[in-house]
Amino acid sequence: MDNVKDLEIADQIFSAGENGLLKIKVGSLTSGNMMYLQGYVYRSTNPGPTTLLLAGVHGDEINGIEIIRRILDKKVLDSIISGTVIVLPLVNVFGFINSSRYVPDGKDVNRSFPGALNGSLASRIARTLTKYIFPKTDYIIDLHTASDLRYNYPQIRYSKDDIVSKNLALAFDAPYTIASSHISKSLRKSAGTFGIPSLIFEGGESFRIDLNVVSLGLSGIFRCLYHLKQINSDYVINADYKNIHMSKTNWVRATYSGLFISNKSSGEYIEKGHVLGTINDPYGQKSKRIIAKFSGHIIGHNNAAVVNYGDALFHIGIEDGTP
Repeated sequence: MDNVKDLEIADQIFSAGENGLLKIKVGSLTSGNMMYLQGYVYRSTNPGPTTLLLAGVHGDEINGIEIIRRILDKKVLDSIISGTVIVLPLVNVFGFINSSRYVPDGKDVNRSFPGALNGSLASRIARTLTKYIFPKTDYIIDLHTASDLRYNYPQIRYSKDDIVSKNLALAFDAPYTIASSHISKSLRKSAGTFGIPSLIFEGGESFRIDLNVVSLGLSGIFRCLYHLKQINSDYVINADYKNIHMSKTNWVRATYSGLFISNKSSGEYIEKGHVLGTINDPYGQKSKRIIAKFSGHIIGHNNAAVVNYGDALFHIGIEDGTP
């Protein structure tokens, strides 16, 4: 992007060297209150890329919101050294207020792209991003957690066969780096149609703030912004763990319904044949062991106490070796 010219987003003008509030009307709720997509724009006077940081696409995923809050609190972006950073700390305001993943009509914003300005609220939020924000953006980092009582070990996901997003993911340097395909109607798939390299950070579980996840996500974003030459090295801390790269993952699913007791958790390496947990009949008549059918790293697990046949229990990633 040409960072010398004024930047216009939804009729709001941001000049080079200016930091300002961004506020775009999305629609009205049944109460009559307006819902806005609100954030901040930080601009350097030096040319450089435009990076979009966003969180809270799912209103119950709090870790990403806290990560961005800390970035703002540290005032790192007040003096970026090149380019522009657009920050959207909380995309799904309704979901956040109501402790919900979704918007009022039960739709998932991250399955509503590219959206429509006359569609459902989820579709309008998606369309606001694709119409006003994506055309101004060179890179995207989207922050998430697991959902539905699941936990994800801190990981960064990039688009398969996209070398630019891969290099940015390696700069993020999360414990796990995963090459994954686009999900239909997702933010990342829509960004891909604009040619925008995008990363998805996954860490922790919904409704909870996990300070370790927050710390790792914060450090990863700073490493990415340094990689893009948008901040200096003062905020960069090198990772003290080995980054593990994966391009293949599989789910271990429940083969029985009942009370689930786990022996393993995310971040552990398991061997084929390991007992991962047991599912017990609540009447005490039967117990079923969950056996690993392959070796790999547990990148996510299910915290549910009661599971049904076919439920996802452990997400296992297979290490590629050095990428």
